Amino acid sequence: MSTAADMKFLIVDDFSTMRRIVRGLLKEIGYNNAEEAEDGAVALNMLKNGKYDFVVSDINMPNMNGFDLLAAIKQDESLKHLPVLMVTAEARKEDIVRAAQDGAAGYIVKPFTKATLEEKVVKIMQKLGK
Repeated sequence: MSTAADMKFLIVDDFSTMRRIVRGLLKEIGYNNAEEAEDGAVALNMLKNGKYDFVVSDINMPNMNGFDLLAAIKQDESLKHLPVLMVTAEARKEDIVRAAQDGAAGYIVKPFTKATLEEKVVKIMQKLGK
């Protein structure tokens, strides 16, 4: 893990516009390597078959929501080290608490700015010593 540009992100959101926005913001921050998944089931498959360094996941999605994806990541020996940043349109206290209890590395509420995303990602990376 030498530089930010080498890091590979997986952006998980059922709304393609949101995936594009997050990808654009990551690029502006300096993270150019990102792939997208439209729900947790697709994301989990990609995670098991690829190498990623960071997951940015929406909570409310069809097929497999963000909490189910987070649980699956944390239960998988080969994936549980991955930091997962949860993103949601609803700032419900119980969701924030659940995300933290379930092992999410952080939580942001839509709509968010480049500064907010950058601050969260940097903080999480520092915590992980990357």
